[in-house]
Amino acid sequence: MLDYLIVGSGLAGISFAEVALKNNKSILVVDDKSQNSSRIAGGLYNPVILKRFSEVWNAKEHLVLMNEFYEQVEDKLQEKFNFKMPILRKFFSIEEQNNWFAASDKINLAPFLSTKLITKKYQSIDSPYDYGEVLHTGYVKTGQLLESYREYLKKNDFLLEESFHSSFLDFHDSGIQYKNIKARHIIFAEGFGLHKNPYFNYLPLDGTKGELFLINAPNLKLDVIVNTSVFILPIGGNLYKVGATYNWHDKTDLPTEEGKQELLDRIKEIITCDFEIVKHFAGVRPTVADRRPLVGTHEVYKSVHLLNGLGTRGVMLGPALAKMLYDNIENGTPIDKEADIKRFHKRYLKSLIPDRP
Repeated sequence: MLDYLIVGSGLAGISFAEVALKNNKSILVVDDKSQNSSRIAGGLYNPVILKRFSEVWNAKEHLVLMNEFYEQVEDKLQEKFNFKMPILRKFFSIEEQNNWFAASDKINLAPFLSTKLITKKYQSIDSPYDYGEVLHTGYVKTGQLLESYREYLKKNDFLLEESFHSSFLDFHDSGIQYKNIKARHIIFAEGFGLHKNPYFNYLPLDGTKGELFLINAPNLKLDVIVNTSVFILPIGGNLYKVGATYNWHDKTDLPTEEGKQELLDRIKEIITCDFEIVKHFAGVRPTVADRRPLVGTHEVYKSVHLLNGLGTRGVMLGPALAKMLYDNIENGTPIDKEADIKRFHKRYLKSLIPDRP
């Protein structure tokens, strides 16, 4: 009997797989690559929500666990995925500068916002009001990470490449059975695919579609991430990831003309040089109205668990939340109330026992 059957191999799924393997547990991951928001993500991590000048939830703790996690995975797979890189916020006015310095005085933001104005000029970007620097930032090559981890799972017979069908899931005193696979626990880490999950689709997960570009811009010459209404992330060889849009209505993962035009308009507000669109991506992020993840155990089926709702912060939140769920299952350590799915149970109590498929 396996310890864990894990549904999904995005950032949530591989984070849990890695925590379980580190603790000498047996796993099998089921995935059909149908959810691609983790694979196409910009991969940025940033401890500050710049739009509102607020700290990302539990940022300090999550950054520590995140860095430990990626070091461990890099060591295991002998590849580099985590790249430290400053994020510079371009200012458009003196007022924006003043707001930045006021925010950097706040106790919770002081560790993350530099009080030094960055006056360096970058080719092809007009910056008369300079930049502010966010500290402890960088990006993870999510596509490369997920492909390499998937290969590792495959090589070790830890991967079942097929769609998961809940109608084949049965329950026993000792855990679950899926087709001919028996496991103590099943972890659902399927991102926006949660909507088709009869055990957890009562939860208020909403999908936010994001579109981004890969562009070629030989005259841009950036070695930092620039953040304004979009981010511009240098990934080497004159290539840059640019994103992202937010669309709360379209739940497809296909690039759109509307998204393309929005990105083009925003890029042209920032850079003055020519560029070529190499690729246009889209994906649906699993987001929750209260901007907190969905972590926990089903109210009725105690061997059925959820790790979802990482939204735009999967790179940073995945490792910490995977550990939180694992520690809860194995050691009874409480899940943070802000992340626990129990926060929705009063409202949705009638839905907790699903109609069996």
